[in-house]
Amino acid sequence: MEDLNVFSGRSISVVNDLSLDEQIYLYEKTRELKDEIQNGNGGDRFKINDPDLSIYLLFFENSTRTKESFRNAAKFHNSRVNDFNVAGSSFNKKESITDTIRMLFGYSRRSMFIVRSGLEGVCRSLESSIGNYAEKIGMPHPSFINAGDGRHEHPTQEFLDEFSFLEQKNWNRDSFHIALVGDLFHGRTVHSKADGLKIFKDVRVDLVAPEELAMPPYYEEKMKANGFCVKKYSSIDEYLAQKDVARTWYFTRLQLERMGDKVREKAGELRKMVAFSENYLPELKTKTKFFHPLPRHKIYPTVPSFLDSTDLNGWDLQSMNGYFTRIMEIGLLSGHIGGDFKGRSVATPEFPDDFVKEADIKVKVKHDYKVGIKPVDNGIVIDHIGKGKDIERVWDHINKIRRLMKLNSISSHGVYSSEGSKSYKGIISLPKIQSFDERQIKMLGAIAPGCTLNIIKERKIFKKYRLHIPPRIYNFDEISCKNENCISYPDHYQNVEPEFTRLESSTFVCKYCEKPHNFHEIWDK
Repeated sequence: MEDLNVFSGRSISVVNDLSLDEQIYLYEKTRELKDEIQNGNGGDRFKINDPDLSIYLLFFENSTRTKESFRNAAKFHNSRVNDFNVAGSSFNKKESITDTIRMLFGYSRRSMFIVRSGLEGVCRSLESSIGNYAEKIGMPHPSFINAGDGRHEHPTQEFLDEFSFLEQKNWNRDSFHIALVGDLFHGRTVHSKADGLKIFKDVRVDLVAPEELAMPPYYEEKMKANGFCVKKYSSIDEYLAQKDVARTWYFTRLQLERMGDKVREKAGELRKMVAFSENYLPELKTKTKFFHPLPRHKIYPTVPSFLDSTDLNGWDLQSMNGYFTRIMEIGLLSGHIGGDFKGRSVATPEFPDDFVKEADIKVKVKHDYKVGIKPVDNGIVIDHIGKGKDIERVWDHINKIRRLMKLNSISSHGVYSSEGSKSYKGIISLPKIQSFDERQIKMLGAIAPGCTLNIIKERKIFKKYRLHIPPRIYNFDEISCKNENCISYPDHYQNVEPEFTRLESSTFVCKYCEKPHNFHEIWDK
């Protein structure tokens, strides 16, 4: 069995599953491997040579380059390679992905799963569920590699892309200027660049796409948060009309299979805006390189075939680099490679559970302005609901609390002007409920951050809690991801528990597909 190191048994679901230091280490080791193989040395020192390691290829979507490069990378390591036949499997009998993987996991001492799926967040889900199962039965953690999930991410494509860019830049990471051209909305390879390009210190990204194919705001904002200078252009014509044109262009095809009918009907018009043509050649800078994750549409390519024999062609070597980088990814996660890694690894995120805080009780005389609120001798009063919002939104917040927490008892509630200000707030008075348990208090904090919970005994406040917005929301039956392509979306019946992490003050992202949600969108209607 391989010696354990920082990479052993880990998974690659998104680019950030490897730290910057780990990504750079991956590229440096891949460079060594490629040099040895191309110089005829075979790269034997990088081979795992473990027949007890089973590597499963599970491709729920068609693939040529990604699948074949992984298949050959696995064979390089002299491991057992299983090309799982999805079409003839129990998936046709409506078996869940987790159940299938759990069965395959039991066949080998060590396992690695390379998964491509139209469902987003599959590898993150499996990493958790099968990892817990492995611990329970005393087996080594299996590794999962995301070979592309829906329109979410394609991290291993990103790693081969970055390796190709480094070769183009002669391994100089000081700065990088790139134009991303084509279907930026559906193209998961460009989404991964929001984090993958961080290996360069000074990054400029030009987004070239019409509005219908524009980069989703989440990834554009992530680029800006990572310090990238981002500019947007609606077409190649508009891009070339200005002078600051990048020497690196990255094209994506129009992903018709992921488009809605309205966008698909305009495909011809949209394609013209992002397809390169011969008359553009004089506008390019010297030493320009074009890249493309492939495949190209044989009739309507964004990078025409007349460019194949020109110096602009960077996509052929880019495609070859998939073999080398994926050999290294398998080697790292197996634990065979990485013993000499000296950098910083990925830190485990911490979520302090301190968003419910007991507050001081201040006794003061209040004006009798809450007409209709039933005085509470013993019970609960939830105050400051939706404070500062308009009346309609405060009422909506009150109704959501009552419905989700099933507060079906004698009570009173209403919307009032906050004392001493012109803003509004909601109040729920519950004279028949004496207390909330810990889970109910956390649920209230998750539904109505900013409110206060007052425990009343003999007409006096006995306990007061201020409920702040939590760092994550999970373990509630009343929440779900609203992305229909997410592995946790209820209609897929994959039995994945939804979980959301706070990104900003009121924005939460799904643990699996990373779709951003407004705070109120998390809760089911």
